[in-house]
Amino acid sequence: MRSPIDSYLADLHAELLDLTAGTPYQGIPAMADADPSKFAIAMATVDGHVYRIGDADLEFSIQSISKPFSYALALDDIGLDAVDTKIDVEPSGDAFNEISLARGSGRPANAMINAGAIATVSLIRNTDAPRFERILEHFSTAAGRRLELSDSIFASEALTGHRNRALAYLLRSFDIIETDPSPVLEDYFRACSVMVNTQDLAMMAATLANGGTQPRTGVQVMSKEAVQRTLSVMTTCGMYDDAGAWISAVGLPAKSGVGGGLIAVLPGQVGLAIYSPALDLHGSSVRGVAASERISADMGMHFVRAARLGRSVIRDHFDITDAPSYTRYTDAASKLLAEYGERAHIVELAGDLLFAGTESMVREVSELDPSVELVILDLRRVDDIDRIAVEMIHQLGRELEAEGRTMVLVQEKIFEPLESLRCFPSRNDAVEWAETTLLQRYGDGDLVPSEVSVCDFAALAPLDAVDIDLLESLMEESRIEDGRIIRRPGQEFGGVYFILKGKVVTSTLQNGKPVRHATLSAGMTFGEIALGGEGEQTTRVTAVGRLHLKVLSAASIATLEADDPGTALRFWKAVARDAYTRVEANIKDSNFPLH
Repeated sequence: MRSPIDSYLADLHAELLDLTAGTPYQGIPAMADADPSKFAIAMATVDGHVYRIGDADLEFSIQSISKPFSYALALDDIGLDAVDTKIDVEPSGDAFNEISLARGSGRPANAMINAGAIATVSLIRNTDAPRFERILEHFSTAAGRRLELSDSIFASEALTGHRNRALAYLLRSFDIIETDPSPVLEDYFRACSVMVNTQDLAMMAATLANGGTQPRTGVQVMSKEAVQRTLSVMTTCGMYDDAGAWISAVGLPAKSGVGGGLIAVLPGQVGLAIYSPALDLHGSSVRGVAASERISADMGMHFVRAARLGRSVIRDHFDITDAPSYTRYTDAASKLLAEYGERAHIVELAGDLLFAGTESMVREVSELDPSVELVILDLRRVDDIDRIAVEMIHQLGRELEAEGRTMVLVQEKIFEPLESLRCFPSRNDAVEWAETTLLQRYGDGDLVPSEVSVCDFAALAPLDAVDIDLLESLMEESRIEDGRIIRRPGQEFGGVYFILKGKVVTSTLQNGKPVRHATLSAGMTFGEIALGGEGEQTTRVTAVGRLHLKVLSAASIATLEADDPGTALRFWKAVARDAYTRVEANIKDSNFPLH
């Protein structure tokens, strides 16, 4: 099944294709002829799943998106204090290629502008291995695959990078760069000329979102301290002279590049990457900015709203054969449910449903085997739910419905935005609905009969017709209204009750709250268990709907034992056999209590 997130990104991509403003960057000849029709969006979660749409495999040069990753490498190489003596962390309010050096010290305003990025490269260690080899390895490890340098773009950068060359020598004049600036500048040009695709950038952004750990490989690419500092500087400085508008509208640490790429990071949750080479006046992708604004708004990603860590909200996931309802079925119905129960799944959620957690749930449901027809989302342990989570759950329900499948919710604490979906107050009720649905689809009417004659009761199957007729002649008929309590805990044995039509539930009180044990329907009996232990009723038995019973009372059984002990003995053997079978089944299922 297609994920609702895939559908959302596809719709957004199609809509923004009509946005044709902007021009590819003309300052580097090798990039001036980039095709402005190319457009891709990729979103990588912190567990390594990537959603992508458009030209996500098309390679382009990373350009200034290299800066935060070079900065993190320098921070890990020599430490925050040493880097801070050379590069400040203040927004410049200037374009990316402005001088922006502090008067007197010559310290660049931050590591995201060109002057600061050139200074950053000079701080990366160049001893154990050539500096650019270390930079390229660092980028590649974050992306999760080996990246390559574009010799043609590097040559074009070196040929036309006069302003950057001037910045490098100016930095040298202030001893911000302490050695010959030419090799540093060449490595800076090379870093900007590394080729990536949109999926690579999404994984690199997700590595930042994941505290420096590459989501798929598990490699710690950079320290948490370096990530914290890098994301902080990206927040205030990553979008240059557009940083204020960006943080207000999008609210994510971000970095753009004149190659047409743009990354944004929602810490703990997701990395976003967009490629479209037509740029605005700030040097950022026009479609990239528009897509980021929409995704942040639609998915609730602004840091003010999404401050909590995103983690999987899936507490457990299993089919209903592992957690059957309390309803007691005939042998034939139980066999059918054992065969078809895998077609109904329970997904138990916990915590806060924000974007990342809801995404993991949506992905898991979307990837269920097509044979799964019924999905039960158990929300009883969910504390809070965000607007995007509500929309994603509704869309998931629509996607399932389009495939002829059904999703229902379990929520004791009602989340009003989800009231339009079918909800059950308890998981037992939802599982009972699923079981009934499967029995109706794959069985016949005899599996769950609405009305049963005494001669057809499974409990009496070992007896012959003469014995059954005798027993029925001693029974008293009873019709009971909905909600009436038939038996209470502590009552002495009152006989064996045969349900001809309707249902009853058995329950006990635990900590003052009723806890359901079983639902019994037509063809089943109750009351006989009171003969065990102290000879008292242990559960409360309540009618559900109108109930039609026949009761073989304690007095009638005593009469039978006195007048026809042979029939009485055969009756008790049959009842004991049936009761033992039910108790054994209850013990088997007790590992999966449904409250």
